[in-house]
This record gives sequence, C-alpha cells and structure tokens, in this order.
Amino acid sequence: MAIKYKPQLQYPDIQDLSNQIRFVSQEGKIWLGEQRMLLMPLSALANFRREMVDLLGIERAKGFFLRLGYQSGLKDAELARKLRPDSSELDIFLAGPQLHMLKGMLRSRPIEVDLDVEKGRFYAEIDWLDSFEVEICQTELGLMDQPACWTLLGYACSYTSAFMGREIIFKEVSCRGRGDDKCRVIGKTAEEWADAAEFKAYFKSDPVIEELYELQSQVATLRSRLQTHDGQYYGVGQSPAYQRICQTIDKAARGKVSVLLLGETGVGKEVIARSVHLRSARAEQPFVAVNCAAIPPDLIEAELFGVEKGAYTGATQSRAGRFERASGGTILLDEVIELTPRAQATLLRVLQEGELERVGGERTRKIDVRVIAATNENLADAVQAGRFRADLFYRLNVFPVQIPPLRERREDIPLLAEHFLKKFHAEYAKKTLGLSDRALEACQHYAWPGNIRELENVIERGVILTDSNESISVEALFPGLLLEGQNSDVRLSRAGELTSDTATAAVHWVEQILESGISLDEVEAILMREAMQRSQQKVSRAARLLGVTRPALAYRLKKAEGGMPGG
Repeated sequence: MAIKYKPQLQYPDIQDLSNQIRFVSQEGKIWLGEQRMLLMPLSALANFRREMVDLLGIERAKGFFLRLGYQSGLKDAELARKLRPDSSELDIFLAGPQLHMLKGMLRSRPIEVDLDVEKGRFYAEIDWLDSFEVEICQTELGLMDQPACWTLLGYACSYTSAFMGREIIFKEVSCRGRGDDKCRVIGKTAEEWADAAEFKAYFKSDPVIEELYELQSQVATLRSRLQTHDGQYYGVGQSPAYQRICQTIDKAARGKVSVLLLGETGVGKEVIARSVHLRSARAEQPFVAVNCAAIPPDLIEAELFGVEKGAYTGATQSRAGRFERASGGTILLDEVIELTPRAQATLLRVLQEGELERVGGERTRKIDVRVIAATNENLADAVQAGRFRADLFYRLNVFPVQIPPLRERREDIPLLAEHFLKKFHAEYAKKTLGLSDRALEACQHYAWPGNIRELENVIERGVILTDSNESISVEALFPGLLLEGQNSDVRLSRAGELTSDTATAAVHWVEQILESGISLDEVEAILMREAMQRSQQKVSRAARLLGVTRPALAYRLKKAEGGMPGG
C-alpha cells in the first residue's frame, strides 16, 4: 500500500515507545524494550570521536561511526514492528525518527515520506534538528569539510532497510556540521543512487581492520594446530572456576592415572573426558564413551568386556567389547554407579591387572586402556549404602575432579550462548541477531538446573522460534515464564523463578525498617506525613495515594497528630 506523508500530519503517539524505557536503579541498568541502554555525558562521546578521528583519519572514523549507527538501527526496526503491528506502514516507519528523538539524539521533521513496502518504493526527505553529532563537531572538531552526522546516517540506513526489506541509502545533503544552515537527509533505494557502491564501502570492514583480522586468523590457525598437536581441548569457558578445572586436568592428563569426574548432569563431563584423552600421549588412539545407565544390566558385561559365541542365547558370534575397541586409548564410563556387581568386579580386575575375559570365554586378554569414570552421584555414599564396591571406588578415586555447575560459572554463559548460536545458525540455515540484552540478562539470572545441556536446548529453541534478522527474545528462550508486557519489572531470579524488582525493593525496605527499630505507629505517621505533603495537605488526595478512604485517613491523622487541615 502506497503511503505519502503530508507535512500537516502529526507523529503518532509516542507513549508506546516511551513505555519501553525502564530504569532499574537497584541493578544499575536501563532498558529500552529488550535492549540494555546507557546514559553517558555527550562530552565523553565527543572526546571519543575526536580520538577516533585523530587515530584513524576522517574516512576510516566515518566508516566506524556509520557501522555503529547501523547496528543500533537494526534493533530499533525490530522493536517498531513489534510495538505497532496493527498500525499503518507510515506510523511504523515513523517509530524510527521518534526513537531517535526519545534517545535524545536529535529532533526529526519529515518534509516528505513516500513509501510502498509491497512494491519496494521508498523516498524520504527529513530535516534533522539539534543533532548531537553537530554539537560534538562544534565543541571538539570544528567545522568539517563534509556532513558530520555519521552515526545518525548509519542508523537511518539500517532502520529503513530492515523496515522496507530492501537496501535503502540515506545521504546528508546539507549539514550544520560543515557550515550549512540546516541538516537535511534524503533516503531512497540503493539503485537510485549513482554512487551507491562508493557509499556502501563505508559499511565494509576497514582495510586496517581486515589486516588485523587476517593476522588474528593466522594466529588462531597456528594456535589451533598447536592445540591439536598438544591435545588441549577444553570446550568453552574463561571463568576462574572453569580455568581451575582445566589446570587440574592438565596435571593428570599426561600420565595414565584414572580420573573420576564428578558433577551434576549436563555440566560437560564428556567434554572434559575428551580433553584428558587429547591432552595425553594417547591422543591418536581411540576414545570410546559409554553411558552405563543406557545399557540393560544383563547386557552390560558383554557390551563392556565382549562376549564369546554361545555364551548365552542370542550370542551367535564372538564380539569384542568397548574396552577392547578402546585398546591403546581411553574409555569414558559415564554414570559408572550403574554398573552391576559383576561388572564392577571385572572393571576392578582391568584396572589392577590390565586384563579381562570376555563373557563365556576362558582366555585372558591383556588390555591397555585408560579409564575415566563419571557420575553425578556421591560414590562414597553409594559405598556406604552397599551399592558400589569400596575397593573399586578407591581405585577410581585416585584423581577426582569436581566440575562446577553452570550457575557457579556465570561469566561463561555469554561465551557458551554464542558458541551454541553459531552451531544452530548453521544447522537451521538461518541467522538471527543473537540474544537481546534482556534475554542475556535472563540467562545470567536463571539457575540452569540442567546446566550446559539445558542452555544448549534453550538456545536451540530460541533460534527455531526467532525469524532471521531478529533478536532472540526472553519469551523465545523461556516461553511462559515472563508476565505479559515488555515493560514488566519481572525478571528471572537466580533460583530460576520469577521475581519482581518492586517486590525485591519492598523486601529491602522492610528489612531496613525492622533493623532500625522504628515502631509501626512511627512508620504509619511517616507515611501519612509524606502523603499529605505530596498532596498539598489535601486529605482526599493523600488517601488516594495511600489506598485508604478519606474518613479512615482523617481518623488516623487525628489520632496521630491531633488533627490536620485538609480538603
């Protein structure tokens, strides 16, 4: 549908946009929808821009700030569509200029807007008043030889391109930053600009950056080769808790000592086990992982240690077990506590003597296998309960490693989330904009009872539910956990439950009152005095503030202070 803006038309009500702003001062955070925002002095940004110009030169700095604005525009285009789904295309588009104004970046005055999303037609001419970038130039850089509103221009290009579903380029045809009497921009499809290719070059990586990336890529390749050679593979994690685990594993990996991995379900025990194998001298030999809980008890011995033909009904041929297949290498026995008593006895013999007999066999076979056991239960308790052999426990417990749950290494959540995003972007052939700031915040507060495995599943669900070129929302990650409304003060607690910032603040307020020793009568008197002051001594208004009737408040005031004037 073609829509043409007329100067006499007004902007749509901005309330839907301003309602998205939340100040959570207790946490030091500001939110616009699902984006975390930042209030900072314009002077600081002015100094930053001057330093970037001095460091990179005008053209490279311009490209940097254009790309900076471009990223912001993508997020806002997504927000506009969500907030105004039933509005006209013009009102949805005007959310961009309105968000510019709401953020204090400038004041937009459309001169002409002609758009038709269905046909891909777009033309806009807009005046930019009180641009923050012009103010920066006036205070730090002086008049420039070219238009100066770079960040704003990048924003306009990306916002409109995302809105139209095709490439739109804005250019500043006049700018107060270079001495013109006003800032005016014109936007139209890339095909309509003769020098579109030259302008689009600003949105590509700077040649210096490309050189740095190339060097980084070479270093990463060399490091990867060294790691492959040296066997270092510890998954994803930079938190102190995880780094300590890696350092501990390093000490055991070189030898043949048995390792016992302890930790909750989903913490990545198999990843650590592979790390031990790859870090050892056995890295070129087989690594065999066995989930003991997934094998029926009556078959577990045959699966692990092999079986001879005719040993039992159904054993129609001789077959090597997992230990023989892992010969020379490493075997991981996950959920080792599920081993039957006979299997435990055979495993003890393998560990002590380095030999085994297949089920139904009579010949002893020498075996050279490093055993890594893993469990999410307390083996010492299982020994006390008679479920696990004490001598086998002591043999396995030579080098125990406790792997921390995800809630104790929250610094690694962004890294892990990015790792899984790349994985599922490739798997589902789509590219989202990643986690929104609120979604990442929710991940940081969630308890993750299922640990890394649960995080992987949650990220996969988010990628599936989110369209390409959109941010993954809290609702996509945790459907049904949040109350309705993007502007809710509800968040995920560290216990994985919903909490309210208002409720949290109230609890803190109550604790302060109780600890101060103030009586209930004093609290009531303070509240009434404050309400009366805010309502200009009008009892009716104060009663509404306190949520009581006027007669009830009048009675309490009279009782507390001997009467107060009111209206």
